[in-house]
Amino acid sequence: MDDWKTYSGKSVEEALSAALAELETTEDKVIYEVVDEGSTGFLGINKKPAVIKVTMKAFDPCEGVVKFIKDVLGAMGLSAEVTAKMDAENETIEVQINGEDMGILIGKRGQTLDSLQYLASLAVSREAGTYLKVKLDTENYRARRKETLENLAKNIGTRVKKTHRLVALEPMNPYERRIIHSTLQNDTYVETHSEGEEPYRKVIITPKKGVYYENKRNNRFNGNGQKRLGGNGYGRGNNGNKKISSREFHKKYGADTKDYSTDYKKDYAEYLESKAAAKVAAMNKEAGNTGSEN
Repeated sequence: MDDWKTYSGKSVEEALSAALAELETTEDKVIYEVVDEGSTGFLGINKKPAVIKVTMKAFDPCEGVVKFIKDVLGAMGLSAEVTAKMDAENETIEVQINGEDMGILIGKRGQTLDSLQYLASLAVSREAGTYLKVKLDTENYRARRKETLENLAKNIGTRVKKTHRLVALEPMNPYERRIIHSTLQNDTYVETHSEGEEPYRKVIITPKKGVYYENKRNNRFNGNGQKRLGGNGYGRGNNGNKKISSREFHKKYGADTKDYSTDYKKDYAEYLESKAAAKVAAMNKEAGNTGSEN
């Protein structure tokens, strides 16, 4: 910086203390030059104060975040190499930590690493006077965790497709929730949303309304030999493409079916329909035999 200010005192040390107090900073963050060391004079005669010029050092966010993290690691009894670089495109300081016993730094599901990342961001932002995002990583944990969450999202999405029941995941931080949302955002059959308040906010994966798919376990054929449409399978007529509501289902097949499982309702409906069809066929056959006898 080119903004120099002048301070004076009985000594250089006193002038510097006055400067640091006014600037609310520490000596390692300023540059100062002695203009006049001052003089005590003779018996107080011709006494002159000490004069210095002071300016703040230019702040390097990468250096600042490295120093902060090293100080924290030292307090934790950990020794590690810390490097940082600025990702100007994403306005993020990317920090890499390499050392032994990094599992302690990562913590359960990365909670310790996330906490240090948050504190580092606060510290460097305060020094810079503007918000700076910090991304902290060690032992390639972020990439491994991202892959784990993507696989989790796909597996849970498949389960939701098969069961037609929503699944609530464990609470996650915003970064991990975005991974789940991003993985399933283009899925044809399921959708995601978040519920709850931080730090207990979690992702809910639900089947999309009005979307049905072919369930291999429930492959059926209608009366015309055509494969029935997918979905929950129950509440459809013999043409296989008309869905009736749960209320209509209970009205048609009995209200006592409301507590049965979806698969049971489907099988129960098909049983009643096949039984009714068999009865009609028997009546038609009997009527035909009677007609031939006449």
